Amino acid sequence: MSSIYYIKNMVCPRCIMAVENIFSEMGLEPDKIELGEVTLTKVLAETEKSKLNDKLQQIGFELLDSTKTKLIAQLKKLIIEQIHYSQEPLKQKFSVFLSEKLNHDYTYLSRLFSSIEGITIEKFIAKQRIEKVKELLFYNEMTLSEIAFAMDYSSVAYLSAQFKKETGMTPSAFKAQKSSGRKSLDGLGAKS
Repeated sequence: MSSIYYIKNMVCPRCIMAVENIFSEMGLEPDKIELGEVTLTKVLAETEKSKLNDKLQQIGFELLDSTKTKLIAQLKKLIIEQIHYSQEPLKQKFSVFLSEKLNHDYTYLSRLFSSIEGITIEKFIAKQRIEKVKELLFYNEMTLSEIAFAMDYSSVAYLSAQFKKETGMTPSAFKAQKSSGRKSLDGLGAKS
């Protein structure tokens, strides 16, 4: 009997490797590891879960138990994957995409997310999009017009306005500064 374990703060390929190492250290061989979740062929005993959670917490992760918390982790994972790792642009609104993927009404997801995270889903998406724009600006491989198109902004002016609203500076000012000012993906929550 396989079981899925949801892990908070897994937001990048390095996170997957770190979690994989912990499972290996414990002699557990996962069937599959993805952002935010690990599938095992067995169900862990409470003592194993506790030990696993302790090891995960030592490096900034957390084993999730609550159904609502798991749902929020899945929602964040979908947003992060779509914005940061998907090669294909989203062909529908995020609200429809999330509702379909999670089999919940968007209004419910929105209220739940706000109550647990302290920000709206839309604000979380905006923060993720701006972080991706920062990355693209930092690597200087695309023009601002190309970035606006790739990130599905309606115009360069709208992208610039959103960027300034979120970061306090224009995209060109950001590009001109020496430090990247980029944040880790799991650090883009309510306190950002």
